[in-house]
Amino acid sequence: MDDENKVTDKQNGTKSRLIQKLLHYVRKNGFQSLRMEEIAKMMDVSRATLYKYFSSKEEVIAHLVNFYVDYINDLMADSSDNDDKFGIRFQKLFEQSVLVVEYITNVFLTELESNYPEMYDRLRETLEQREQQWLAFINEGIQEGIFNEINGKLFIMQDEILRNLFDVKYLMVNNLTVHQVLHDFYKLKKIQLFKPEKLQAVDDTKMMSRMEGMAHKITKNLYL
Repeated sequence: MDDENKVTDKQNGTKSRLIQKLLHYVRKNGFQSLRMEEIAKMMDVSRATLYKYFSSKEEVIAHLVNFYVDYINDLMADSSDNDDKFGIRFQKLFEQSVLVVEYITNVFLTELESNYPEMYDRLRETLEQREQQWLAFINEGIQEGIFNEINGKLFIMQDEILRNLFDVKYLMVNNLTVHQVLHDFYKLKKIQLFKPEKLQAVDDTKMMSRMEGMAHKITKNLYL
């Protein structure tokens, strides 16, 4: 039984690594036009090897959705520690919002809903669970007197703005960089959420370096 588990774990690990090679293409172009031959090429494997791990394009998409679901669940688990200070938890949730918007794009969600509605519902349910986590955090902060009394739903919906901001044409027309957009959006969210006298609870020292890393990654994805 242990040997079987080891084989299964190894296969799942290989599938995960292969799926990750599709992320950049899918986030920008979707998957509807992809054929198995092209998928194999992007994964840098032969068609025979591809079919060894995935029997069809539908199975590839299913594993891609599983990858996203597991990723979001891991993010939620990382933010569930109530011992963290409000500032740290806010920063974690902000960073996760950026990453979710960056990798789960509208083009991917639209094609998933049209072609694989059951998979779409599963991913959407996971995203809604994460939204509930955000709302619970906001309500807790309001009750503790840390946050302004804001509409949590509207606060979270603002994250959709990032989908438009992370656009090459928009950045060029407005003479902006991803770095500027991230920093300004972070500042906007922080000021909206925390009461003025509670802003000192947010230590941005480490967050600045993390945003540098996010900006570099997003910029690289945009111009590849």
